[in-house]
Amino acid sequence: MNPRFRELPEEKQLRILNAAMEVFAQNDYKKASTDLIAAKAEVSKGLLFYYFRNKKELYFSVYEYAIETATACVVSEELFRITDFYELLLRAASDKIKLMQKHPYIMEFCIRAYYSDKEEVSGELKVSLSQASGEIYGKFFSGIDLTKFKPGVDPAQIYRMLAWMTDGYLHDRQMQGLPICAEELGREFRTWAQLLKKSTYKEEYQ
Repeated sequence: MNPRFRELPEEKQLRILNAAMEVFAQNDYKKASTDLIAAKAEVSKGLLFYYFRNKKELYFSVYEYAIETATACVVSEELFRITDFYELLLRAASDKIKLMQKHPYIMEFCIRAYYSDKEEVSGELKVSLSQASGEIYGKFFSGIDLTKFKPGVDPAQIYRMLAWMTDGYLHDRQMQGLPICAEELGREFRTWAQLLKKSTYKEEYQ
C-alpha cells in the first residue's frame, strides 16, 4: 500500500477502498472504471492516481487490504483458544459477517478475484491466493481437538467442503447479479456446519 495513502485519515481510506471494492467486485478488471471509483469515493481522478500510480496498483492495493482484513478476522488470539472445530468455524463465520457489514463488497471482490483467470492481473493473483490460503489454514486449525472426529474423517476435507459450499453460494449470487446478504449467508453456513457435525463427530460430541 502506498505510504501516501496510509497517511490519509482512516475514514477517507475506507471510503476509497470500499468504492474500489464495489467497482472491481461488479466488473471485470478491464471494464472497471477508475472514473466511477473516484466518483464513488468522492475524490478527483487525479488525486486517486496521486495515491496509486495506476489502475493495477490500485487493484492490488485493494486486494492486499481485503486479504489482510479477512485474515485478521479469522486469525486472532481469541479464536486460537477455541479447540472445537465447528465452534471455531461458526465463530469465524460470525466475525466475517461483521466484516461484511463494514465492507459490503469485500466478499464479492474476493470471489471475483478468485475466479479471475483471463485478466491482466490473473497470474499474480493465483500465486498470491494460493500462498494466503495455505498460511491461513495452518494457523487457523493449529489448536483443534481432533479426537472428536469419527475414525477416518479428514478435518481438512470437511473445511474444504464448507469452503466450497460457501464459495458456490457466493459465486451463484454473483452470477445472478444478486447482492450478497451477510445474515442469509450466516444462516446457510450454520445449517451446513450442523449437518456435517452430525455426520463427522463421534456421537458424544454432537
